[in-house]
Amino acid sequence: MTLPTPLPDATEKARVVEAMFDRIAPRYGLINHLMTGGLDVVWRRRAVGELRLPQGALVADLACGTGQFCRALGRAGYRTIGVDSAAGMLARARGADQFVRADILDLPFAPASVDGVTSGFALRNVVDIGRCVAEMARVVRPGGRVAVLDLAEPRAATRWIQSTWIEGVVPRLGALLSDGEAYRYLPASTAYLPDGSTLTAIFRNAGFPDTRRLLLGFGTVQLLVGSRR
Repeated sequence: MTLPTPLPDATEKARVVEAMFDRIAPRYGLINHLMTGGLDVVWRRRAVGELRLPQGALVADLACGTGQFCRALGRAGYRTIGVDSAAGMLARARGADQFVRADILDLPFAPASVDGVTSGFALRNVVDIGRCVAEMARVVRPGGRVAVLDLAEPRAATRWIQSTWIEGVVPRLGALLSDGEAYRYLPASTAYLPDGSTLTAIFRNAGFPDTRRLLLGFGTVQLLVGSRR
């Protein structure tokens, strides 16, 4: 199945994105490392550090893929549940105490049942970002934390990174090693994201009133961190 052009709308997005991640699962981790020059490891480590939860805290990683975030969480001493809707990703996932196949817009967890939530580069792939953040707020206990990574619209001074690397090199690398359509979609999918102030407000209004937005990777990546009220 090829990805439609323009980007899929809400009626077909979930189906298209799940099928895409099933296809790219075999080399997903490798390509992430290559296309970020290994900085994806640094960004996840920073996100895990921003959780600031006690050892043994239970953290759910949403859209966990093959478990890269889960492994970073485990190394920091957290218990982890990895959640993803793509069976192909979960078949290759490792590093969590438990993996669950589920839609991250409808998590199979009781209210206030986890100490924290992480997610890496998934917000732009969901049908409803507000609903996704509301689910995070529902399942995180009061005083718990979120740390969410995604791409960001770079500042003018570093816009060349997006035009040269993210929009130019990444699709070619993806086509060479995995799936060209998927890696044309992934850079373009930043169009689904609201601007930084709007995204921060979504987290604050959902129940994380102290949410901060940190820019990483020369401003091409954003990390949203906050505490549950």
